[in-house]
Amino acid sequence: MRMTLKQQAIALSFLTLTGLSTGCQRNALNRTSSTGVEFWLTNPDRSSLFTKQAGALSFANATNGNPTIDIDASQTFQSIDGFGYTLTGGSAMLLNRMDAKARAALLNELFSTEGNSIGVSYLRISIGASDLDDRVFSYDDLPEGQTDVDLKKFSLDPDRAHLIPVLKEILAINPAIKIMGSPWSPPAWMKTNSNSKGGSLKPEYYNAYAQYFIKYIQGMKAEGIRIDAITIQNEPLHPGNNPSLLMLPADQALFIKTSLGPAFKSAQIDTKIFLYDHNADRPDYPISILNDPEAKKYVDGSAFHLYAGSIEALTEVHNAHPDKNLYFTEQWIGAPGNLKGDLAWHVKTLIIGATRNWSRNVLEWNLAADPKQEPHTPGGCTQCMGALTLDGNTVTRNPAYYNVAVASKFVRPGSVRIQSNTSDTLPNVAFKTPDGRKVIIVLNTKESTQAFNVREDGKLISTSLPAGSVGTYVW
Repeated sequence: MRMTLKQQAIALSFLTLTGLSTGCQRNALNRTSSTGVEFWLTNPDRSSLFTKQAGALSFANATNGNPTIDIDASQTFQSIDGFGYTLTGGSAMLLNRMDAKARAALLNELFSTEGNSIGVSYLRISIGASDLDDRVFSYDDLPEGQTDVDLKKFSLDPDRAHLIPVLKEILAINPAIKIMGSPWSPPAWMKTNSNSKGGSLKPEYYNAYAQYFIKYIQGMKAEGIRIDAITIQNEPLHPGNNPSLLMLPADQALFIKTSLGPAFKSAQIDTKIFLYDHNADRPDYPISILNDPEAKKYVDGSAFHLYAGSIEALTEVHNAHPDKNLYFTEQWIGAPGNLKGDLAWHVKTLIIGATRNWSRNVLEWNLAADPKQEPHTPGGCTQCMGALTLDGNTVTRNPAYYNVAVASKFVRPGSVRIQSNTSDTLPNVAFKTPDGRKVIIVLNTKESTQAFNVREDGKLISTSLPAGSVGTYVW
């Protein structure tokens, strides 16, 4: 499931990060004036971790010889649904085991839009177990040889221990957060190998599995949790994980048009259906399904990971079917993490790259793990580093925390990507927010400090970024 994205570096210091987080709190978000520009700096040397810089920059009539990024808000692209993480069952378990006061403070930091929060606005959760749960389960597990076509034994009880309580606390902070569900495997009795790992969905259970999705969505709704979207299968071309399922594109198309789509329509389910949910090396997978009009009519868009392929493949899918949306739903960081490499790669390739290639969201994998990168299932990922390391009530903020924060705090849901020119040494992406502000996220890929301008309507600000740093500019 995971490419060798591990980097050899020292893990982030909890004491240093805690101090900088407090500094972030002191520099709470304030509305800028019509000409003032806030500058939030994230340095790979940890000297400034998504911290608002003193003073405000101002647009002015000026000239200099530095590179210039031109903003054109009249050219608009896709809307943004949000930035965030996968809240795995393991993440929820660790959060739920914190003391209530410590957990409330951390959830507010993550999901609130006030004060020192980073404003996470999108979550992915697993339908049944992912490989970062402490055990394998579905919502309809049976003794070997038994079946339950009518799903009479379906139950969300496995999620009631940790995931549902944590989601309810998050929704109390941000009721508008978008939640997407992804299954790693159907119940084993629906599969060709009767096992949680590998195998394929038996055609005779297509209708039962469609009802399984409906029961899940309706059951979560009864808990006060709206599932905005589902993907049909996490990594359908990787049956070697535990849990997992092999689902070839022709099979996914058939399942959509004969079972899942009609079942959603009949039950008046408005949850979106996303295709694929796997690597960008196979844009043909979603395109082939979208080429089938009977399947396409039920589908909102396609979801991608980037353990193989190029982020530009998303534009290939967009060009083939511009009426359908694109989403970026998973990318890991291998322990122990390396802020210098992780920040530069993830911001350039995902925060900037995925959104410049039509993605409406960017999600990192995963929200939290313990100091040993646990829990995980037998055969699950052993080196998946969370955005947070949770050791009881002790919180360490890891690279993925900052990768998401540079966008999530200010590029709120409903923002629209706008035109900005880019370059190899100053990759960037710009947005207009629902309240009319502009945000540009800029990475300096050079090995030295780089001075540059941001220009809009003939006026510019002059600024600079240290080597490998990310600047979030807001006005």
